[in-house]
Amino acid sequence: MAIQRMDNVGIVVEDMDSAIAFFVELGMALQGRAEVQGRFADQCTGLDGVHCDVAMLRTPDGHGRIELSTYRSPAAISAGPRDRAHNIVGTHRVMFAVDDIEDTVARLRPHGAELVGQIAWFEDSCLLCYLRGPEGIIVGLAEQLR
Repeated sequence: MAIQRMDNVGIVVEDMDSAIAFFVELGMALQGRAEVQGRFADQCTGLDGVHCDVAMLRTPDGHGRIELSTYRSPAAISAGPRDRAHNIVGTHRVMFAVDDIEDTVARLRPHGAELVGQIAWFEDSCLLCYLRGPEGIIVGLAEQLR
């Protein structure tokens, strides 16, 4: 077998506390926070002098995780504007299944979430939307209707 599972999605952020608050409001649970530095971190990332803070969050079913990182050194590099279009090459989005898409969007708005487009019907089976979360991260939400 080539892989066992997808372990986590890593996202570099500038404001760790705001990013954690956003994903906790979405329904994820904070598993823990740590400080990472030293030879292991340098070897793994291919950078010199890595010193970062990390936070691991998991989905309610325990199968999905997001690792947030804030770099103390070397300084994080901007990937460009945070309101980039949905069709930019690279990481596209992180998608979550939710019970109530409208309620979820309403709860995330105070945490800076903005709809990229609008909540849309996919056939008669689900509602979908993309919203921009902390640091410009595009988060997809899907509510099954049947």
